[in-house]
Amino acid sequence: MQGKSAVVGIGETRYYKRGQSPKTEFQLASEAITKAVADAGLELKDIDGFSSYMESRNDPGRLSAALGMKNVAFAAQPWGGGGNGVAASVGLADAAVSAGYAKNVVVFRALAQGQFGRFGQSKPATHAHGNNAFSATYGMLSPAHTCALQTTRFMHEYGITQDSLAEIALTAHAHAQLNPRAIRYGKPLTREEYHASRWIAKPFHIYDCCPENDGATAIVVTSIDRARDLKQKPVPILAAAQGLGQRDGALQFNEPSFPTSFNSEVGQQIWQRSGITPKDVQVAQFYENFTGPVLMAIAEMGFCEKEEINEFVANGNLQGPNAKLPINTSGGNLAEGYMHGFELINEAVRQVRGDSTCQVADVEHSLVVSGPGYSPGSAVLFSKD
Repeated sequence: MQGKSAVVGIGETRYYKRGQSPKTEFQLASEAITKAVADAGLELKDIDGFSSYMESRNDPGRLSAALGMKNVAFAAQPWGGGGNGVAASVGLADAAVSAGYAKNVVVFRALAQGQFGRFGQSKPATHAHGNNAFSATYGMLSPAHTCALQTTRFMHEYGITQDSLAEIALTAHAHAQLNPRAIRYGKPLTREEYHASRWIAKPFHIYDCCPENDGATAIVVTSIDRARDLKQKPVPILAAAQGLGQRDGALQFNEPSFPTSFNSEVGQQIWQRSGITPKDVQVAQFYENFTGPVLMAIAEMGFCEKEEINEFVANGNLQGPNAKLPINTSGGNLAEGYMHGFELINEAVRQVRGDSTCQVADVEHSLVVSGPGYSPGSAVLFSKD
């Protein structure tokens, strides 16, 4: 499969503050898909496949009928209950195109929380099932609680400082100042403001937590051969990975590797499949549900040892196009807009195309690492050639 398919179109809607979109979620999904298809130089009738994650409302039957598509040959979603499926959904499209099950696959995600309620908020329930049986009854009700517990243990074991968490937030906000699409555009963040902000769930300040937004993003994946005749410069998918280590995801933090971002196995897979190493990556997009799991993911993907995190992220090493490892160059979940992480895919593609608002020079390899802290983890690696 290596390098047999490519991203040939990207599209997104405007990003709205949670609950403020004047459009329905289905309209947002349709708009992003239509823009991605147009960006590729294709027509909607050319699309014959769909991939997404955590998507139960905007199904292929409804979308294909509304958008005037002919036949749908492929439709799939990965396992998992959160942003850990971002890269995995692209991997499914890569697999479908490479195997010949579909010719042109749309991968997308849409959210309209004014229509369907807050995405990250706990819901009333009469029974606690699965993990919730061990956590909800003690007041651990939200992703913020879960990731805060993991991060606290990680900080304790490896001497991670609060300033290292701040580096992730400051980097995202700095890059958002270059991006007019970003919800935090024109709203810079200082280190003093970060430390003075209110707590949400220690060790997370409000700026450690991604916002909740309405909007949609989409890409189109096709074969390398077809991509050469289309409108945009193709961005090949060099490798994709989704995986679990032994007993990863076991109920209520019973993983042998706890605390973990669930990316160790994913890192091993993607470097083995691509034939490159972390040192060959010029730019990366890490899903920031919260800042702490990003630090874990950086280490588990092999960019540094866990004991080296403080030094690796300090002194602007993540910030700006000339950084040691520029990350989340559009502002990411924290500052561009929380499209459940799929906006990171669009930005990774832009970096290879050369049209990011925070463009890194001479990008050969562009990485996306999905929702750390939830299993199974996933990642996708784009390349120039």
